[in-house]
Amino acid sequence: MTIPVVLITGAAGGVGRALVQRFTQGGWRVFATDLDPQGLARLETDFPLAGAHAGDIRRPDTCKEVVAAAVAASGRLDALVNAAGVWREGPVDAFSEEDFDLVLDVNLKATFFMCSAAIPHLKAAEGAILNISSDAGRQGNRNAAAYCASKGGVTLLTKALALDLAPFGVRCNAVSPGDIETPMLRFQAERYGNGDPQAYYRELLDKYPQDGRARFIQPEEVAELAFFLCQPGARSITGADMAIDCGLSAGN
Repeated sequence: MTIPVVLITGAAGGVGRALVQRFTQGGWRVFATDLDPQGLARLETDFPLAGAHAGDIRRPDTCKEVVAAAVAASGRLDALVNAAGVWREGPVDAFSEEDFDLVLDVNLKATFFMCSAAIPHLKAAEGAILNISSDAGRQGNRNAAAYCASKGGVTLLTKALALDLAPFGVRCNAVSPGDIETPMLRFQAERYGNGDPQAYYRELLDKYPQDGRARFIQPEEVAELAFFLCQPGARSITGADMAIDCGLSAGN
């Protein structure tokens, strides 16, 4: 029996690690990439990876290197999960070019060129692409114009690729979470919480429709949906953007 292979970007992050765990538990071979070599080393200690490659996927040449390494390690590629992402916030008139480039390059450019590098192999396997987008790719968020632009781009890139790749049997879907309880969320609260991370968390949760019972999304929930969408049993689902946000975007 052929064991499927998935390549996961941002694998050392909160969502990335949950993805590695879910695909491993599901019997897939997992190839991991991240900018953080120490994080990848911890993954290799904790999970039986097919391989790992540290690199900056904002560079198209690095994307090609990562995909080539994944295929060399396992002989095939059945799915690509783009989970690498960063957050910066602030009003547009005070937003730096450096932060803008970082957000767009990591969230959108890297996703585009990882897809570009993986597509020939995914065509051969009639595989799948799964992009982690965001509720901010569905609706505007205050003080997050660059992030919204990047994730809106990811969502529409996903839909366009679904049309382009359908004749080849390759599916492309997006998962759009709300606020996920990860190190990135802690970074947000500590950097942008004006010295009061708990107040930052409360402001985020106040947006949800649960009226005092709201909670942050867990990485494992995102990983479960992503895993399902990469299965052959989901072969009728392509071009979808699936919210996993406790109803945050339901009214928009």
